[in-house]
Amino acid sequence: MSVVLKETAPRHFSVEGELTFATVMPLWRKTQPLLARASGKVIIDLQGVTRADSAALGLLVEWLRLGAKRDLSLSFQRPPPHLITMASAYNLTPLLPIHG
Repeated sequence: MSVVLKETAPRHFSVEGELTFATVMPLWRKTQPLLARASGKVIIDLQGVTRADSAALGLLVEWLRLGAKRDLSLSFQRPPPHLITMASAYNLTPLLPIHG
């Protein structure tokens, strides 16, 4: 189980791999300094997520919380269908800025 975060352009990141209880904390620690020095609009592309559990939703919410503290406009692009289904089941769809 692993997850990889890549900065594909300024303020544009992609996530590849599994977003699970086993992987979200290391990813959270890695993204904190990246988001701390970002400004404006930040895009996180989730197309490469192969598996996700409820910890993935917690991570997305924490990213939003950190973004709000830093006055960032965060959005999530191309999430896998299973993540959207889970977000809907937890009534998080209105909260999460998901596109594509």
